Amino acid sequence: MEQFGQNPGETAVTSRSDELMNQTEQDRRVDYVEFLTSDIEEIKSFYSEVFGWEFTDYGPEYTSFTDGRLGGGYALAPKVTAGGPLVVLYSTNLEEINASIRESGGRIVRDPFEFPGGRRLHFTDPSGNELAVWSDR
Repeated sequence: MEQFGQNPGETAVTSRSDELMNQTEQDRRVDYVEFLTSDIEEIKSFYSEVFGWEFTDYGPEYTSFTDGRLGGGYALAPKVTAGGPLVVLYSTNLEEINASIRESGGRIVRDPFEFPGGRRLHFTDPSGNELAVWSDR
């Protein structure tokens, strides 16, 4: 687990991270994704309800998450602006996730659509970050 410093994104790496980063198969792979949020508690509630993510707080302005495969974090910011890379999540049941996003305070910004290999939708979380969810079913 990483421990965070005073500034968002500033990390002090612990032995677990050192161990993972020394593994050749982890070399040059996405290791951590950071987002901004205007409300830490709201973002934790949304992602734990919809996707089952687990959170660890590092003070009042930063929380980290794990989805069971990839870790990341949310830093408190006065304003969140749209844009940047699109993070795409996977779900075995796109209809269930669609409903859960809506019920938990997210907004669907692109309804489910088909593409070669499956279907996906785009949504914004309560802070305005846009992500997508795809399914091969």
